Parts: sequence; structure tokens; C-alpha cells
Amino acid sequence: MEKAGLSQSALAQNLGVSREAVSKWVSGKKFPRPDKLLRLGLALELSLGDLVVRSEDPFEPVVAFRKRGASKTTLTHIAHARDMGRLLSLLVPYLPFDLLVRPAFLKNPTTEYGYIQHVAAKIRAELGVGSNDELGFSNLIKKFDDLQAVIIPVLWGKKQKHENALHIYLPESMTSWVYLNLDVEVHDFKFWMAHELGHVYAPDLREDEGEDFADALAGALVFPESLAAPAYVDVVRSRSVKTRIEKIRKYSECYSISLITVCYELNKYAGDHRLEQIDLGNALFGANTNFNKRFHTLSEAIFQGQEPSAQRLIQVSEEAFDTPFFDVLKRYVLEQKKAAGFVESILDIPLLDAKEIHAELS
Repeated sequence: MEKAGLSQSALAQNLGVSREAVSKWVSGKKFPRPDKLLRLGLALELSLGDLVVRSEDPFEPVVAFRKRGASKTTLTHIAHARDMGRLLSLLVPYLPFDLLVRPAFLKNPTTEYGYIQHVAAKIRAELGVGSNDELGFSNLIKKFDDLQAVIIPVLWGKKQKHENALHIYLPESMTSWVYLNLDVEVHDFKFWMAHELGHVYAPDLREDEGEDFADALAGALVFPESLAAPAYVDVVRSRSVKTRIEKIRKYSECYSISLITVCYELNKYAGDHRLEQIDLGNALFGANTNFNKRFHTLSEAIFQGQEPSAQRLIQVSEEAFDTPFFDVLKRYVLEQKKAAGFVESILDIPLLDAKEIHAELS
């Protein structure tokens, strides 16, 4: 601040906060929220690494993002998600789970093809899903419930946010919380749900290692080797890119997953068995985009194209996703007399939407 020629009052005015807030930051009594931290770095020409010392807290929330497209996860995204995790920890005592027993998890998770297929087959069998049957949304929701993972359905829009899903694991309570954005392509959603389930099964895997494992398990769950093997033979019989894509599209429709997921699983099978890779180039991505245009997004399908009220969102969350989240949130908000700002922060939604949900909870 001295180098920049800024007093506490001047910095406070620059950031649009009170002088008292800056004083508490300087003295270490308070920590800036992520948006203020970003602006603080810009004002002082400091990186986030200059401002933040990495915590060694063993109970720090562990976060994992299902990113949108090619978006990049920044330290600001991570800090914001951890703040949400700290708020979620306040809800833990209200959960309808046995908090004395840790849910099942995988001992030594790896992305080795045979291991992933074995785990996926075991999970599918536990859910009563045949080796050649479609894994349904209800099957995945049941497994989340079995593992005491809390689903949090949200409407984060189709373009504006960095992530389509967010997994937060709280080490102290050993609880998992999964934010699922409903504003997504319907044929992507099942894979994303399965991806988040991978994080629940392997909460100790972090960053790229955790993402790779979650992706591998998701693919094997929604399109396992028992389906990929005959599908591979079927697809490679055709030599033209157009015909191969058409065959892949049929599997996508049958199992409610994207063309990209089907093709990736075929190539994983091929790689494990030293077979020819199916190379469709950019044609695959174009075909997948056109395929999605034929269907409503998940939120459009659920809410019949209407903007849902807070009451309707809560109702769908409880009935379709079998989640206790809004009931738990309601009990906490009423007991602790929390305002709409708490709902805004924990759901990461605009204040206007938070006020409507808060009113419904109250």
C-alpha cells in the first residue's frame, strides 16, 4: 500500500468497501471475499499468490470442478468454492445421515482400464443394472444417496459460469456435496452425474488426478466394455466417417449420452485391446453439436420451458433428485435466523433469486 501511495481510506474507496474492512484485512482479523481479493490484487499490482499463503489446514474443503468447455480454473475460482464449502460445513449437523461412519470409498483408485471396468461393473450390479442395460438417472441418484452425498440442483445458466458441476468434500465431517447445473444439454448430464460420483468414490484424489479418474469411471458407468466391445465391431465395419457417426449416434440415443462419450469409450476399448482407433476428427464434434440441437436442455425438459419459481425448484430437487439439501438449508436458516445473503452465497446465485428461495424457505 505504501509503494502504491495508498492509505487505508484511499484503498477502501478504490475497492468500494469500508475503511474498517481494510483495517481488518491489514491486521489479519478478516479475509477478503474472492471478488474483493481479486480487486485488491489489481489495485496493488499483486498476484493472488502474493496475497494468499497456501493453507496447511487438513480440514480445508477439497473442491473439484466440472468445467465448461475450455474454461480455465483460477485460484479465484478455487478460493470462492472453498468459501462455499465453509458455509456448507454449517449445515452438516442438520444432515439426516449417520455422521459417525464414513461412507464407502475406493482404497487405491487408478485409471487403469481393467480396474475402472471392474469398479463400474460392481457399481452397476449393486444398482441392479444389467451389463447391457442403460444406466438411468434414478440409478445414479440412488447411489449418491447410498454414499451420503448431497446433491444440490442449481440453475447457473448455459454460458455465463465457469463450471457445470462442483464437488466439495469436507474432510472433517467426511461429507460430499455436489452442485449440478440443470442448464445443460440433456445428453451430457448423465455423464456429469457419473463424473461427480467418481469424486465421491475417490475424495482423496486431487486436481488432474481426480479429474482423470472421475472421467474414466463416468465413461465406464454409462457405456461399459460390455457395450463398447460389440459397438466397436459394429462401427468399424463401416469405412466412411459419415456412416460411422450415424452408428455412434444410434448408441447415443439408446443410452442417453453424447456422441463424444460413445466414441471415447470405443477408443478406450480399442486401446486396451490394441485395435485400430476410430478417428473422426472435427466431424464428431460438429455432429454432436447438431445432435444436441434436436433436444431441449435438461432444465427446459424438467420445467417445460418455463422459468421455475423457487417453490417449483425446491419441489423438483426433493422429488426428482431425492436430496435433503433444501430441507437442511431451511432448518438452518430458520434456526440461525439467516438472511437471503446466506442463500445467495451458499448457492452462488443472484441475490434476487436468493430472496425468492429464502422467502419460500421461511
